[in-house]
Amino acid sequence: MTIDHEDTRIELIHADDEAKYVLRDAREILAVLRNLVGARALVSARLAPGNESVLSTLVEVAEDGSSLLLDGSADALQNQRMEHADALDCVTQLDKVRIQFLLRGQRLVEDGGSPGLRAPPPEALLRLQRREFYRLQTPISEAVSCTLALPRVDGSRREAELRILDISGGGVAIAVPPVGVHFEPGTEFPDSLLRLPDTAPIPARLVVRNLFRITRRGGAEVLRAGCEFADLPRGAEDVIQRYILRVERTRNARERGRL
Repeated sequence: MTIDHEDTRIELIHADDEAKYVLRDAREILAVLRNLVGARALVSARLAPGNESVLSTLVEVAEDGSSLLLDGSADALQNQRMEHADALDCVTQLDKVRIQFLLRGQRLVEDGGSPGLRAPPPEALLRLQRREFYRLQTPISEAVSCTLALPRVDGSRREAELRILDISGGGVAIAVPPVGVHFEPGTEFPDSLLRLPDTAPIPARLVVRNLFRITRRGGAEVLRAGCEFADLPRGAEDVIQRYILRVERTRNARERGRL
């Protein structure tokens, strides 16, 4: 899973600083949209409900900010499906920052003889900088997990081993199980153990900073909790960085055809 994949829907559930990820001020949203127009950024518009996606471009933002224009398709039937969709879930990038917004009330128009979809601007816009959301995606082939000590009602603790989705020197993103573990910003998990290949378990205290729902193209959902490391033992960050560098070197070599 990478956040750059156009078929991945990312929804912020909770964060200790929502404004870091979501714009709700109309002027700020319009400024981002106009930058997208100027950059001629490609937009992947997924028709909701459903999984059909259309590659398009944001052509125009009205001077008064009342509407925007999305380039239509050469396929007239596809344009009709876009017009009749409940919403268009749009994903694009600007300066390596993922941008996602939802358009509703779109209508098919002719712009200089070319079809387009005109819609009111979105009420909210999600921005995810790669360095804030994604560090190193852990290899599926390796067992990378985190053991949390979870409190029971009687005061005792039970261990839960959860999959690590990505990792950096400052924290991890954990796949939250459907039941049994409560995650929200500020939740702390003391006495956690980070388990990397070929190293002894690393003790840490984890602090939840954000919670995202990731929906893949096929409809599969993953709840992702972004957690910050606290109280790492001396030398632990070096161990984590060595692991990250090793995985990156292996991936780079594979991409160059050396493995």
